[in-house]
Amino acid sequence: MVMGTFTFSIKEKFMINRNSAKDPVAAAVTAAIGAGSVACVSVMRGQSVLIGLAITVFSTVIALLVDRFYFDA
Repeated sequence: MVMGTFTFSIKEKFMINRNSAKDPVAAAVTAAIGAGSVACVSVMRGQSVLIGLAITVFSTVIALLVDRFYFDA
């Protein structure tokens, strides 16, 4: 008995309806939350708050650039 064939690519299977180019604000908020959590840990371990903010801003910009130019919209 043939159950059927599935011809999903990896992108279709794991990234269904992923189009952050339509909503760059959501992509920026998501990137800033991830980068901010890492910077928060480094500030708690004694690093300067300004360096923590710089880490957050730099990481957010890099994440947005990768999202914009690496993933086709």
